[in-house]
Amino acid sequence: MDDASAPEPTTPEAAQPRRRSVARRTLIGTGIGVASLALLGAGAAFAVEERILPGRSKLHQLLGLNGEPGRIPSTAPGPEVSGSFVSAARLGVTCGWTVSYPPGAKPGDALPVLVALHGYGGDHRSAFGNGLGLDRFLAQAVERGSRPFAVASVDGGNTYWHRRSSGEDAGAMVTDEFLPVLAQAGLDTSKVALFGWSMGGYGALHLGGLLGSARVASVVAESPAIWHTAAEAAHGAFDGAADFAANTPFGQEAALAGIPLRVGCGTGDGFCPNVQDYVAGLHPHPAGGFPPGGHDLDFWRREAPAQLAFAAAHFA
Repeated sequence: MDDASAPEPTTPEAAQPRRRSVARRTLIGTGIGVASLALLGAGAAFAVEERILPGRSKLHQLLGLNGEPGRIPSTAPGPEVSGSFVSAARLGVTCGWTVSYPPGAKPGDALPVLVALHGYGGDHRSAFGNGLGLDRFLAQAVERGSRPFAVASVDGGNTYWHRRSSGEDAGAMVTDEFLPVLAQAGLDTSKVALFGWSMGGYGALHLGGLLGSARVASVVAESPAIWHTAAEAAHGAFDGAADFAANTPFGQEAALAGIPLRVGCGTGDGFCPNVQDYVAGLHPHPAGGFPPGGHDLDFWRREAPAQLAFAAAHFA
């Protein structure tokens, strides 16, 4: 199952900071049409934008504020190789993986590699094909003159890409098991790019900070699922307040020093205010931004060409 059918384990509205008790009242439900929404007036719309009332994502969707949906290009993808391994870091889980090569390249070529971390409910296939379509976006980028590189993705489960109280650690699976698999396949893993959306956007920031600039060529975090407090976080994202405190990206910005960053989120995404707060604490200011868009494939596909261009430009 990919992110198109399995969003984060909370609505984007619920992901917003719970700063006022009135935010718990459902004043803008899924059954309200544009005409009914208009009756709430400009004051209610302002309150939604300012996080006083819930409903940011629904408001932007109903008013058509999310922009045109991104489209997977028709460019034929290059070769693809898939496999699996039993992960000790994930306590014996069999992890599937896929590597997409650009047209003109072949398995075994020593290309730099972008590691794509999927969102909640996804797996390694979510990055390719009829999911995010990175295999075709990669082919399009190389056709337009981009430096060739490979895109690789692996199953991380719904673990939020960090060590859990059970001992399962999808982040360690990536760094200690998957990267060696890619190196054995001939790819250049000396300095990788990290890419992720939603849960995977958080994962890209987290793993980028763990590996540091010596191992990471760039980080692209799209619509990262991040929260200010453990109480705000989606159920299952963390194992409690201590786990949250140890793994939140807030306050850990310095760990990404020296790594080129691209961080973005759609303005119609419930995570947008949190991501804006996070970006404000990054120095220097990262690439990316906050264009119209929701927490969905329509937005992520629209951003994909610029994201892959950013990663390609920062491979050594």
